Amino acid sequence: MERNLFTADHELYRDTVREFVQREVVPHRERWDAERWIDRSVFETAAKSGVYALEVPAEYGGSGESDYRYRMVACEELARSHALSFAVTIALQDDLVLHYLIDLTTDEQKQRWLPGFAAGTTVGALAMTEPGAGSDLQGIRTEARRDGDDWILNGQKTFISSGIMADLVIVAARTDPAGGTKAFTLFVVERDMPGFTRGRKLEKIGLPGQDTAELFFDDVRVPASNILGEVGRGLHALMSHLPRERLGVTAGAIAVSRAIFEETREYCFTRRAFGRPIGDNQHVRFELAEMDTELDIVQAYVDRSVVAYNDGTLSAVDAAKGKWYVSELQKRVIDRCLQLHGGYGYMQEYPVARAYVDTRIQTIYGGTTEIMKEIIGRQLPPQA
Repeated sequence: MERNLFTADHELYRDTVREFVQREVVPHRERWDAERWIDRSVFETAAKSGVYALEVPAEYGGSGESDYRYRMVACEELARSHALSFAVTIALQDDLVLHYLIDLTTDEQKQRWLPGFAAGTTVGALAMTEPGAGSDLQGIRTEARRDGDDWILNGQKTFISSGIMADLVIVAARTDPAGGTKAFTLFVVERDMPGFTRGRKLEKIGLPGQDTAELFFDDVRVPASNILGEVGRGLHALMSHLPRERLGVTAGAIAVSRAIFEETREYCFTRRAFGRPIGDNQHVRFELAEMDTELDIVQAYVDRSVVAYNDGTLSAVDAAKGKWYVSELQKRVIDRCLQLHGGYGYMQEYPVARAYVDTRIQTIYGGTTEIMKEIIGRQLPPQA
């Protein structure tokens, strides 16, 4: 099915991204996964090539380009590279950290933090999840108490993506023990602040190159100038930025699903069994036909979501629908693609094998499938 999402400018940008990926990412992806670490230098090259941080305003070194279609192009080209650890790390910067910093910072904070992202020399992380509080943000126990003009931060976070590498960490903390919707505030903790330490690099079943960590805050003194947004508005900030995060997961899910499907389609018509390509068997053709149909139909919803986001009309409910459905479809498609590869699908040298474990997290982070359904379900009863 022909897509009408992109213009000639987006396709020119695709050529730029594709060239960058082939030159700077593909030669290193296996080493990054083996070493469980992505070279910091690649982020500088990515920024110079315009592959990420496009949305940073021009006065801080970026392009000021907020058209999400460019992010979609980057998602698709990175998916085709099968360097998913790097793709997820880029998405974490563009769809989470930078989205918060661009929206919520003061002019002084922008001057301090955004140029580093635009240059690719600064990496950020978002720290919400705790050992006892995942999707339940009201369960956050990390707290900050006022001390003069500063705040004293105590607590711990876990499952923090880019937690080891991050120079800046946006931390959600409880600032009002009484609770309620105004109980939380966002703080930016910087690398060298005393009392801020990082625990072990967590071992995941997938995305080995993308570091994930535990973070600890022991009487960290955070100046008031590092408050992100307003005191007591942390929960509102988190909730209002979730649609962008979930759109990012959705965009990545459809891009990887399509990339693995295309690899599988080619495999099925080059792999021979019983004297003919396995794609000549009706069952295999039907499997491919079903996946191709599902991907085309879902792509239409994703593209519509991108347009809605650009227009400022993507709702939390519509973002939740895309997030759960496309990430669940991704699981099904990649599982079926692995099956069609037979024994080769279980070998790490094949992209489908790596994608099978790398993408399993998609239905969990950014809000689990069950949480997405709860968000959607809450608005279904008719209003009295």
